[in-house]
Amino acid sequence: MKKLLLLGGGHAHVHVLKSLAESPHADVAVTLISPHARQVYSGMLPGWVGGHYTIDQCVIPLAPLCRAAGATFLETAGNFIDFARREVQCVNGAAIPFDVLSIDTGPIANTAVIPGAGGHAVPVRPIEAFIEAFVIIKRDVIARHQAGKPTSMVFVGAGAAGIELALSMQQAFRDHQVTFTLISAANTLPGSVGPRLARILAQRGFRLFNGKAAERIEVGRVHLQTGEVIAADHVIVSTGASAAAWPRASGLHTDEAGFILVNEYLQSVSHPGVFAAGDCATMLGHARPKSGVYAVRAGPPLAGNLRRCLAGEALKIYVPQERSLYLISTGDRYAIGSWGNFAWEGKWVWRWKDRIDRGFMAKYSLPEL
Repeated sequence: MKKLLLLGGGHAHVHVLKSLAESPHADVAVTLISPHARQVYSGMLPGWVGGHYTIDQCVIPLAPLCRAAGATFLETAGNFIDFARREVQCVNGAAIPFDVLSIDTGPIANTAVIPGAGGHAVPVRPIEAFIEAFVIIKRDVIARHQAGKPTSMVFVGAGAAGIELALSMQQAFRDHQVTFTLISAANTLPGSVGPRLARILAQRGFRLFNGKAAERIEVGRVHLQTGEVIAADHVIVSTGASAAAWPRASGLHTDEAGFILVNEYLQSVSHPGVFAAGDCATMLGHARPKSGVYAVRAGPPLAGNLRRCLAGEALKIYVPQERSLYLISTGDRYAIGSWGNFAWEGKWVWRWKDRIDRGFMAKYSLPEL
């Protein structure tokens, strides 16, 4: 039997598993390797932080999905590809063979960019680690509030994802004494939603340091390159996606940032038997933002080309759309939407986002499969 190895349980790979559950591929043994037993849907994470969803509503359990797809699930992480042996080496010591390999491991947080971030801040990625950290932060905020002490929360990185998470955290702590500060190396807030986000942040009492990069993080404070020092009981780092080192170290061709380079078939430009999708990859000639929106859209074309590759058939070209719909919640049941240069907002936008998110999760409900 041919061996299909899915490395990482990201948004694109859960669709591949769903496709295999609905239409099994004969004479193919499928294995999924993921360090976590569930895939957290990033689009609903701020809603969980803000108290609108339970964590179970935001995750896709991988083991049941693998069983439905007839796949073997291994709860570990890959950290090297041995192309001579055609196997993936894992952190638990296992070596898993493959004929066709697909990678959807997502990005990592590069805390080394800001000295002190690794020991004195909480990165947003990996998401599972952030979830554990937020539970501890919440416990601390409650304890400080009961003792009559305020809490200072500082976010380093004011992109759309960081702002959405900060607003959701403010919603979670709306009855506590918590102040919020956003630090951004950029001079402006992101895209067409920037002015709307700026207005909402001002209305809700956020301190915003635009165009002022964090120089280092110490216990209880963040130092800016301008010399300013900001007191911080908790620091959250959301400075964008970084690439893991092991794909390049394994011999895969990558872009300058270390993300796996793929062609219009979502196929490695250096190793035809390897595919990659989601935030760990960059499509040559069609680079797109590192966003869950594009990772989700890559699922169907990836599933189709994996089937064609295994069957020895011609692959089909996939070109991701240039524009994408973005819906950013503002903590409460209110959201901002954007499409290119157009933006809009309202409670109805949040309801729209809620329907889209719940609809996405419903597709991976086992009774539906």
